[in-house]
Amino acid sequence: MGLAEKPDGSVRGSPQWPKEKVAPITVEEGTHTILPCNPPTSAVPPKIYWLNSKIEHITQDERVTMGQDGNLYFANVQMKDSQPDYICNAHFQGPRVIIQKEPIELKVTTTNTLSHKKPFLIVPKKKHSTYVAKLGESLVLECIVAGLPTPSVEWAHKNRLKLSPHMVFENAKKTLRILNVTDEDDGEYECIAENDHGKVRHTYTVNVEAAPYWIKKPVSQIYAPGENVRLDCEVDGKPKPEVSWRINGIPLEDVMPEPRRRVQPGALILNKVEPNDTAVIQCEAHNKHGSLLANAYILVLQLPAQILTPSGLEYSVVENQVATLDCMAFGVPRPTVKWFMDDKYVLDDIRSFLFTNGTLLLEQVERQDAGNFTCVADNDFYEDSITARLIVKGATKFEVGPTNTEEKKGESVTFHCKVLFDDTIPGHGTKWRLNGQVIQESDENENSHLAHIMVSLPGKPGPVSNLELLRQQDHQVKLTWTPGDDHNRHIEEYTVFCEESKFKPGKLEELTTVPGNQPWAILSLSPFRNYTFYVQARNNQGKSELSEPSASHVTKPAAPDQNPSEIKGEGNETTNMIITWTPLPPWEWNAPTLKYHVQWRQEGEAQWNETEVETPPVMVTGTPVFTPYEIKVQARNDFGKGPEPSTELGYSGEDVFLPTVPEAIPENLAVEVLNSTTIKLSWILPNKEKILGHLKGFQVYFFWLGTLADRSRRQARAHTRSHGKVLIEGNVSEITLGGFKPWSRYRVQMAVLNGRGEGPHSEAIGFDTPEGVPSRPESVHMEFLSDTTVTLEWTPPKFPNGKLVRYVLAYQQANQTSNMTNVGFISGITIPATQLMFNVSDLDPYTPYNFYLSAETKEGSGEAYILQEHAIRESVNLSLVNITLGETGENFTTIIWIPRQSQRDVEFAVHIMSKTDKEDWHDVGRATSSQGSYSIPGLQPGKQYRVRLVKEHRTGDLQVIWETEMVTTGTVRESYRSFAAQGWFVGFVSAIVLLILVLVLLCFIKRSKGGKYSVKDKEDTQVDSEARPMKDETFGEYRSLERIDFIPNKQEEEKKKRLHWMEVEMGARVDSVNERPLSKDRTCRKAAA
Repeated sequence: MGLAEKPDGSVRGSPQWPKEKVAPITVEEGTHTILPCNPPTSAVPPKIYWLNSKIEHITQDERVTMGQDGNLYFANVQMKDSQPDYICNAHFQGPRVIIQKEPIELKVTTTNTLSHKKPFLIVPKKKHSTYVAKLGESLVLECIVAGLPTPSVEWAHKNRLKLSPHMVFENAKKTLRILNVTDEDDGEYECIAENDHGKVRHTYTVNVEAAPYWIKKPVSQIYAPGENVRLDCEVDGKPKPEVSWRINGIPLEDVMPEPRRRVQPGALILNKVEPNDTAVIQCEAHNKHGSLLANAYILVLQLPAQILTPSGLEYSVVENQVATLDCMAFGVPRPTVKWFMDDKYVLDDIRSFLFTNGTLLLEQVERQDAGNFTCVADNDFYEDSITARLIVKGATKFEVGPTNTEEKKGESVTFHCKVLFDDTIPGHGTKWRLNGQVIQESDENENSHLAHIMVSLPGKPGPVSNLELLRQQDHQVKLTWTPGDDHNRHIEEYTVFCEESKFKPGKLEELTTVPGNQPWAILSLSPFRNYTFYVQARNNQGKSELSEPSASHVTKPAAPDQNPSEIKGEGNETTNMIITWTPLPPWEWNAPTLKYHVQWRQEGEAQWNETEVETPPVMVTGTPVFTPYEIKVQARNDFGKGPEPSTELGYSGEDVFLPTVPEAIPENLAVEVLNSTTIKLSWILPNKEKILGHLKGFQVYFFWLGTLADRSRRQARAHTRSHGKVLIEGNVSEITLGGFKPWSRYRVQMAVLNGRGEGPHSEAIGFDTPEGVPSRPESVHMEFLSDTTVTLEWTPPKFPNGKLVRYVLAYQQANQTSNMTNVGFISGITIPATQLMFNVSDLDPYTPYNFYLSAETKEGSGEAYILQEHAIRESVNLSLVNITLGETGENFTTIIWIPRQSQRDVEFAVHIMSKTDKEDWHDVGRATSSQGSYSIPGLQPGKQYRVRLVKEHRTGDLQVIWETEMVTTGTVRESYRSFAAQGWFVGFVSAIVLLILVLVLLCFIKRSKGGKYSVKDKEDTQVDSEARPMKDETFGEYRSLERIDFIPNKQEEEKKKRLHWMEVEMGARVDSVNERPLSKDRTCRKAAA
């Protein structure tokens, strides 16, 4: 039955169960049965619940299970299953209506022959099930079995030891739910049901398919004439997508051929590009589930050399330190940078080093290095230059410095310090610090300064002594003590501790603190305790040790000084209320025993009901349904009562036959956006009488409609991407919620919760979150184009959190830090947001680098993706040092090499071939350049082999690093040299086998002929009147023989079988009298006679 909705969303009609008469189901004890549900059809399948007439859920376990179709399955029925009221309830969430089917009566009859049964499948019914699962969606596999005793169910993946973590079991393992299907979930699953009498299996084949998705997209880039261009277009999907290329919108096959252009799997290559190669390249991929299209812009330019660093900069450095002079140049092709000082080439000095970004580094700077430096940048089109000035300062030196010394506490010590300053540095002086704090400062301006300081060494205070107690009142004492040595620092405060040995022995608790000039304290104590006191002093150097304990002090019992907390009144039935509270711990009793005086009355009544108990709870019976009660609980002991208790409000039990959900709806929802991820939500709740029970809180539903980049709110609303909910406990009217996605559209609704369920949703309101900073790029991949050029390719941030405005790239050699002021740090390379590839050239060969790539929105830059030194593991060609064969045995050999520091952890393959057996090359394993050795097992003794090391590059090319021959020790085993392995021997054995088969066939034919006899012999045999005639359908041609009664023997029976076999196999009938084959004509004439 379909549901029709008005334009305003209201439901015109509710689903109805067809009128039917449900007949009782009668089954025998121990057998299985099915109770059908068959709810009305709907666009959204309903939720099914099986209840009885008392609105109690039918218990489900390994024996009783509800299937995905809503039916109730019994693996075996028991006498307790005989019930007249199995009711199927269908909850349709769209119209928010629950409908019931007519009750089904299940009658279980007893049997005296209860027999155990091995497991057998109820669902699915087929022998093999096949499912097609979409990538990212959920899949449910169901396995419902019957048997006695109840079978247990287990699941397994035929190609894995255990199931994936995102697979969950439901319905006592009878349902396997695969959440968020991935490619790894493809394969065969098996359900195994087993009990003591057998086992049954069912196989499910799961085929995971997906629309095309990007692995690597082509990206736009700027190139210089003569460079090589590679545009990657790698996609995946199932079925495998087909990839095609277009240039300026024209299919590649329709474009004029160009020898510099070639297509290889997943890439388009353009060699030695020219300015007229500027174009828009399109890559398209499609399969039966969808298609993808990406554009890449190729721009070929020539730019003259230009130095971006301003001329005339001054650099100050202290002698013997490192100086760095910047000269950042730009141009296409990349300019060559050179430094000069007074027409002298600077790099001739062994102390100098030139970074690829043009920065000059000069180590161990000397006074004579000061002066003007010239930087010249040159490419094929232009030359540019700037001047930089280097100023070298003299280093500050200590001629006399303070020395370590040891003195007793409280004594004085003198330190000396003499310093030599550079006369060009103004405002110099000396400072003395103690533990980081300045204690004396000099502002002398002389080139040399001698300073002295005398210090008195402080220390922590000594312990106090002579603790004495003076009684003030029953539960109050005065504690006095004698202060200890302050060790040159005044006492700031005293802390008094106590140990209560009756309830908390061995545990110190802080009682109070008093000023350092007050050697006494007034202490308020609890009744019925046994105290011992300690005192600790403190100054600015630390705390003293604890004093010796005081004498013990015992306080008298008294009335309680507090009442229990968390007083509640709730009913678990419609006619009662249970009063509970959190009891006081024994140390709060103030006496050896404690009782609780409990009072309650219906709200609005004058008379209190009361009782006295030692522990909670108190059950009040005979209450009206869901009625408010006033409750008070007071603590009492033998010495008096506690304080006057406060009145709490409780309720008797709710009526289970009342509506299970509240009818109240939150109104006036308002959203205040606090920042890009946090909002403040407020509302009001009128008509509280419609809560229909205890107000447990509110359920907040929020729906992510997409980013603000979506074309319209209508589009976003029609494609809700994800949703979530938040439970708010208690009676509140506003809450602050976080965790939202920046730069997104949301819709929010609320519902009221009572003790029985959730009410209708409020009207939805929408809000937008502002932009935030993006996450880091999802991945960064580096590919080497040459010894000095790499290509960086990346995928956009998983969470852009706004409109990306650009990417920022920085890099430096790996032996430098990431501080932007460090030598060799190239920063501020901005890349358009639409570009996902960048070529970095003029790098130092065989030198590791660190790359830092971050994305930016208008709110700022996000976290940088760091491609660190250890991730750069491949250069153009891998080379190892001193590759030799190590130890070689009968069945193994070892290869040894020395790794290069610049090529660590580079993987390569080990190949081997047997020259003795004339085999082809085959792969025996993988090694990395850092291992230093690799052992090849499984060889044969005395054989000659060739071994090689091979590196496979991302381009698909193979580089043979090293190759040699070797021979294993020992001799070739006889089993390998025996004649059994020769071709002539195999042919000889085959001939003998064929000859034996021919002889067996001849013997069989001869035996068939020797067993025949004439009709005359048959007539002479003894007649048996009880012998049966031969069947017409077996030997219909020999009707004349049917009148002859004889006693058949085994030989005759064998003969008849052979005759019939020959008729069938040879295509001719056989005359039983003269033993000759008959043609069809002769056979017909014989039958007519």
